[in-house]
Amino acid sequence: MCEVNRHMKKIKHCSTRRISYCKLDSAVNSDSPFHYDNESAYQIWKKHKLRNYPDSLSKLVVPVHDPKALTAQELQQIKNNLLKTNMVIYDIGRDAQEDKSIPEQIGIQLGIHSLDKNECTDDDGFTSIQVVDDGLHAIYIPYSEKGINWHTDGYYNRLSEQIYSMILHCVRPAQEGGENQLWDNEIIYMMLRDENPDYIKALMAPDAMTIPKNVLNGQLVRPDRSGPVFMITDEGRLHMRYTARARNVIWKDDELIQQAQQTLRSLLNSDSHNMFQGRLEAGQGLVCNNVLHTRTAFKDDKENPRLLYRGRYFDKIKL
Repeated sequence: MCEVNRHMKKIKHCSTRRISYCKLDSAVNSDSPFHYDNESAYQIWKKHKLRNYPDSLSKLVVPVHDPKALTAQELQQIKNNLLKTNMVIYDIGRDAQEDKSIPEQIGIQLGIHSLDKNECTDDDGFTSIQVVDDGLHAIYIPYSEKGINWHTDGYYNRLSEQIYSMILHCVRPAQEGGENQLWDNEIIYMMLRDENPDYIKALMAPDAMTIPKNVLNGQLVRPDRSGPVFMITDEGRLHMRYTARARNVIWKDDELIQQAQQTLRSLLNSDSHNMFQGRLEAGQGLVCNNVLHTRTAFKDDKENPRLLYRGRYFDKIKL
């Protein structure tokens, strides 16, 4: 999304604080159940993953009394949901004020601190997601009433700066619409692997998906960025970078990769009970390990326009 002068902000940010990024390696970490050759570990993990897997968005909701001081029980329930589905929804049970310290403190209590800052973020590193019809924001879809297709956040980032976690906090929902669809990356990985294990290996190719360079007003904002779709972290966990956009994405000219990405697209749009759907209401927030998500188009209330705060993190949530 917003990337103008991103590299300048990054240099300034990194000069004052050292950020520790997770290492990614699609070819190593053969002990991980997500490695395409480790079938025995995969089957054990799969059985555990599917046991008592939630079948509705409501089962991901954790009521919290004070989001800035979670109780031990609330924090554990949030972590349990994250461990199971890579996502959770906290609910403070009342309308939220325009207070970014709520998602900030939620993140701190989960061990995430390193926000991805770019030209569209506010000074505190969070982004106010609302309709903006002029200036820099206006050219990017999230700041409009339009729908957004399947993606993970920061899919255009360099591989050393992947977005591992995200918080989306709702202050005011839209008058109509603005729902999200959510896929646990591990579940979609499982479905694709069960369809054809070779698809996983193909989508782990280092040049499987390329996001073309972004040039704005004659200025190079971002060069071409190539990378895999599925990656394995140094902890052996699964990470995913993906966009379903038909434009501004180049899939490698390889028959198996083409088949894999087409199958992936079909699975994402399938009618599955494993896909969650709903809308964040005032005082609710989504915390996730950068899961696949969409947003439907919406109609705004001009007097009380839609407002959400988004934080993108380079950190993995401490579970």
